[in-house]
Amino acid sequence: MNNSNKAIYPLIGSLLVVVGIFLGIFLTNGKSVNKSSVSGKYEQKLADIIEVLDKEYVDTIDKKVLFEKTIADLLHGLDPHSNYIAAEDLAAMSEGIQGKFGGVGIRFTIYDDTLSVVNVIDKSPAFRSGVQKFDQIINVDGEDIANVGLSNSHVRELLKGEEGTPVNVTILRKGEEIEMEIIRGAVPIESISAAYMLTDDIGYIRLGQFSMQSANEFYVAAINLKSQGMKNLVFDLRYNGGGVLGSAVSILDAILDEGTPIVSTKGKNSPERVLYSESKPFLGHVDVAVLINSSSASASEIVAGAIQDNDRGTIIGRRSFGKGLVQQDIQLKDGSNLRLTVSRYYTPTGRSIQKPYTEDYEDYMMDELKRYENGELYAVDSSLLVDSLKYTTPGGKVVYGGGGIMPDIFVPLDTAGSSTYYRKLQYANVFNEFSFHYVRFNGLSEYQSVQDFDRNFKVTPKLLADFKEFATKKHDIIFNEKEYNHSLNRIKLAVKAEIARQKWLELGAYYVFNKDDEEIRKAIEVLR
Repeated sequence: MNNSNKAIYPLIGSLLVVVGIFLGIFLTNGKSVNKSSVSGKYEQKLADIIEVLDKEYVDTIDKKVLFEKTIADLLHGLDPHSNYIAAEDLAAMSEGIQGKFGGVGIRFTIYDDTLSVVNVIDKSPAFRSGVQKFDQIINVDGEDIANVGLSNSHVRELLKGEEGTPVNVTILRKGEEIEMEIIRGAVPIESISAAYMLTDDIGYIRLGQFSMQSANEFYVAAINLKSQGMKNLVFDLRYNGGGVLGSAVSILDAILDEGTPIVSTKGKNSPERVLYSESKPFLGHVDVAVLINSSSASASEIVAGAIQDNDRGTIIGRRSFGKGLVQQDIQLKDGSNLRLTVSRYYTPTGRSIQKPYTEDYEDYMMDELKRYENGELYAVDSSLLVDSLKYTTPGGKVVYGGGGIMPDIFVPLDTAGSSTYYRKLQYANVFNEFSFHYVRFNGLSEYQSVQDFDRNFKVTPKLLADFKEFATKKHDIIFNEKEYNHSLNRIKLAVKAEIARQKWLELGAYYVFNKDDEEIRKAIEVLR
C-alpha cells in the first residue's frame, strides 16, 4: 500500500469496535453464525465503508491490508500480546513452536552473491541426496539464483515446502555442475544451541526458544552432562522470547521437587489453574544458576520465576522483558489466526510480572531501548523496587513483581571494547562471511574437538590483516585504526568464535564466546 495511505488509519479508528464485533463472524468455535443477527448488520456496514473507501479515497488502497491492519490495531488497543496472524504468515510462525519445518536440511550463507552451503544436517534430505559442505547452489527449479542479488528470505521460499515434495537444484562443486533432485522432509529446529561442561563439575545448557521438542532436548542434554560429572548447571535463557508453556513446565519437572508450584493462571473467563511439578526430579541435587536479560520473556520468565520463588537456584543478569499474559490461538475460517490473551500468569509467590501497558504498542515494544537510555542496563533501577510489589519466598528472600523478573545478582551490560567500527563489522555480517571464506580454503581438519580448537587455534597478526582487508574490499568498511585498537579483543574473540561456528555450529561459537562472558563468570563463581 502507498505510504500516503497511512493517513487513512485515523479515519477508520471509529471502525475498531465494529471490527471487534465483525471478528465474531469468522471464529470457528463450533458455533453457527446467524446471518440475520445484529452482528450481520455490522458486517454489512463494515463491508460498505471499506467499499466506499476503495472507490472514493484519494489514493489507491489495498482492502485486505487495510482490514488486517485495523484488526491488529484493535487487538493492540486491548493488550500488547493479542494479535492477528494472516493465513500466509501462520505456517512460518508455527515452525518455531513445532520445532520443525518442511525443507531440505542445510545451513547456508550468501557469499559473493551465491548461495553457499555452510552445513548439511545429518540424515536430512540434502544429506541423503549427496549435498556437501561448501557446495554452491546456482539454480533451483529452473531459476538461476547466482549473482542476482539473492536474499535469505528468497532462498527459504525456494527450498522450504511440504514434506514429500521435490525440489530440483543445480550445484557447483569444484567447478563442476551437478544436477540433483531433493525430496523435502521434516527438518528439526533445535532449540538447544549449546550444551557442554564449563568446568569439571559445572554444565551449561543454552535454550533459544521453548518449542514442543524443547523438553526432550533438555532431558537428553542434561543426562549427557550428568554422565560427564555435572553437579551444577548454568541454564542460559538470555534472548529466549518464550514459546510453549508445556515444555517449560516439563523442564521444571526435572529441577523442582514433586508437588512444587510452578505457575498459576487466571482470567475473567478462565478459572484459576495452578501447575505443579509432577515427578521426582532427576536434577534434584544439581545446583542451578539461570541467566536472563531484557529479551528473556514469557516461558523463560516462568522458568526463572519458579526457580527463584521456590529458592531452587540463583537468577543472574538483568531484568527480564515482563510478559505475564497467556494467549489462546483461535483459528478463523479463512485460515488466519486470532491470538487472544485469555489470562494472566503468576509466579509461585503470587507475582504478576507483566510490565505496564498504556495502549501505545510501539512504545511498549521499544522498552529495551528505553532501559538502555535510562541506564537500567548498567545499574539496578531502584524505582522498580517498591513495597507494593514486594513478595517473600519460603526461604525468606525478597522478590519483586510488576515488570519482569528481577535477578538475584545483577550483572551490567558489557560494552567494553565496543566502537562504531566494530558495530559496522557486526551489522555487515563480516565475521560470518570471513570465517566461511577462511574455513573453505584452510579447513580445520587438524582440530579433533572444539576444546582442542579453543586451546590451540590462534588469531594471528596475519589472520587479522586478512580480516581487515576482507572487510574493506568486500564490504567497503573503512579501516579506523583508533577504533580497531579499542575493539581489538572483541574482534579477535569474534573471529575465533565464528571460525569455530563453521565446524561445530552454535556449540563452537558459544564455547569460545562464553570464555569472555561476565554472566558466565559470575554463575561459575556463585555455583562454586
